Amino acid sequence: MYAAIRQGKAKPGKAEELTRRIKEGAIPVISGVEGFMGYYVVYAPDDTVIAISLFNNYAAAEESNKRALAWIEHDLAPLLTGPATATAGPVIVHTLA
Repeated sequence: MYAAIRQGKAKPGKAEELTRRIKEGAIPVISGVEGFMGYYVVYAPDDTVIAISLFNNYAAAEESNKRALAWIEHDLAPLLTGPATATAGPVIVHTLA
């Protein structure tokens, strides 16, 4: 399993609009990558937004970051304080309840 992780900082008060845009735009972009396994978004109290996507191979994780960063630049930039960052790699520990 491989994770693609993207992080950005939202402008204060933009959580609801960010949520709507992610549901309508990012989910179709990310889930369309072959090997997609799951998608999670965390909104921290300091307005940091972290998106974690899971894939069954590294190439898919990298491709998702490429697509996501392009989508973020085009559709989310007005809601962020600066550019988003991205990384990908193997998941080395995981567990489920």
